[in-house]
Amino acid sequence: MIRSKKENKGPVIIDLTGPDGNAYVLLGYASEFAKQLGLDFDKVKTEMTSGDYENLLEVFDGYFGSFVILER
Repeated sequence: MIRSKKENKGPVIIDLTGPDGNAYVLLGYASEFAKQLGLDFDKVKTEMTSGDYENLLEVFDGYFGSFVILER
């Protein structure tokens, strides 16, 4: 069956327990979001990778938490 694409009107939801929770995937999301928002991705990446995985999540949430929900 082929159906029409539905517009997503809610926040982006990322399941951290699946493949999207991988640090490299999250950095990819951050790169795309930073580009869309006109942010300096190198600065975001440096902050995200300056600590452990929890730091990466906290920095990601700090930059993009207004429209992205991270689920564990």
